[in-house]
Amino acid sequence: MAELNTVARPYTKAAFEFANDKGALDQWSAMLATLSGVAADSDMAKILSNPSLSSEQKAGTLISVCEDYLDESGKNLIHLLAENDRLALLPEMSKQFEQLKAVLQQSVDIEVTTAYELDEQQQQKLTQALSAKLGRDVKMTTEVDQTILGGVVIRTQDLVIDGSVRARLAKLAEALNS
Repeated sequence: MAELNTVARPYTKAAFEFANDKGALDQWSAMLATLSGVAADSDMAKILSNPSLSSEQKAGTLISVCEDYLDESGKNLIHLLAENDRLALLPEMSKQFEQLKAVLQQSVDIEVTTAYELDEQQQQKLTQALSAKLGRDVKMTTEVDQTILGGVVIRTQDLVIDGSVRARLAKLAEALNS
């Protein structure tokens, strides 16, 4: 998927710069998320990859489904992507757009996996600690996975902190076996 990532990057960068200049990052974020979801649908993916349809027909189909969520510049993006046979890039573009937005806004999305549900106070303390450590606003989502036995596993796009009991036991077993 590195190729998809590479091909999507200039389109995403141009869309991000346009949205930022217009002060419409949130609007573009929502628009790309909608387009991404629709383009990723299996039925729509078949239509968008159908070689018997023209680029104008593909763009028209996608625009008609998402029309309530698109402004004129969003429609122009769809036409551009369709002309260049790049509509399949929409999910990757949405992902990259959110990453650029998070960097600009000094925020980061993290996923915290614990063995047991965290209460509100624990979530708040963890969010504050991670904000201080990372130097960014933290948007945290939590997940429960009892197989980690205890502790936490924290994931961001480029960082994993595994403080789970399962990981510690695995390290201990490795040390004992060597």
